[in-house]
Amino acid sequence: MRKLIVFLVMAFVLLGVTFAFAADEEPYEIAFIVKATDSDFWQYTIVGARNAEHDLKGLINITVYGPPSEADIDQQVAILENVVNTGPDAIVMASTSSDATSLVLDQAYNQGIKIILIDNIVHDTGYHSFLATNNRVGGALAADMLVESLEAAGKPLEGKIGIISAMAGVQVLIDRTEGFIERLNEIAPEIEILPIRYCDNDIAVAANAAEDMLTANPDLLGFFANNNHTGDGVARVIEEQGLQDEIIAVAYDSDPQEIDALRSGALKALIVQDPHGMGYKGVMFAFMAIHDEPLPEYFDTGVYVITKENLDESIWILDPFSRKRY
Repeated sequence: MRKLIVFLVMAFVLLGVTFAFAADEEPYEIAFIVKATDSDFWQYTIVGARNAEHDLKGLINITVYGPPSEADIDQQVAILENVVNTGPDAIVMASTSSDATSLVLDQAYNQGIKIILIDNIVHDTGYHSFLATNNRVGGALAADMLVESLEAAGKPLEGKIGIISAMAGVQVLIDRTEGFIERLNEIAPEIEILPIRYCDNDIAVAANAAEDMLTANPDLLGFFANNNHTGDGVARVIEEQGLQDEIIAVAYDSDPQEIDALRSGALKALIVQDPHGMGYKGVMFAFMAIHDEPLPEYFDTGVYVITKENLDESIWILDPFSRKRY
């Protein structure tokens, strides 16, 4: 019977459809570790994980863990160490650092715990599958939307662009920023890209960085903010200074503040991931790994461009809480 269930999990995950199945056998324990609990993005992944638990009724138990902020890397490592000591059947993890969790994850892998990575790769560790956005593609899309918005506003492709990044040394953010820079240099070579400003994933610090760049650069055309907190900070400054028609800004992710900024025009486009899919498929992959089923080394969870024009029809990706089933 369990072999049949695993087959159904595989088929439904690949088809993007959900199902429900009840069983009376002892459930498997799966630890779900996010980067932070202060972010809507990670709450969306938790909705996906809980929906997977709901659909596999009686087969798995999900326990969610995470530090308050993505800046709390040491705390995330300590959480992981404690989780490994409890001996779960599988760990689904979004590691903030690509290196800090490596040793503990590799120990868990060698102990036979199934390891599924979501969002960010971890170097020098064994794992069974990695599910994530292609962030270089997402960064390139951000550059495309920035240039498209500049042209729509009748602005020449000459001047300066500021980049505000949540944190230094985080691979997903590096990939987004590099993808953005490479594409912008290709399609708008006359635009100067200012040195990257980092904000330790703090909205207020991101806002201060945006204000500083605006003050120091009268020819600033706009911004690229590479996650939701940086997007919130940039949008706050644009709205407070009434610069919706002057400064062109695009951002990653889609928390409620960013969606409001898209409606107001403070942000011209959002590059949106599928956090619900990361959580849902991550847990389903963990279930499959427990049964030693083959999994892809990498699974692309997709990236989407949301503008004011397609905002209302994109609620399924913007509001994973609307898909909550538990």
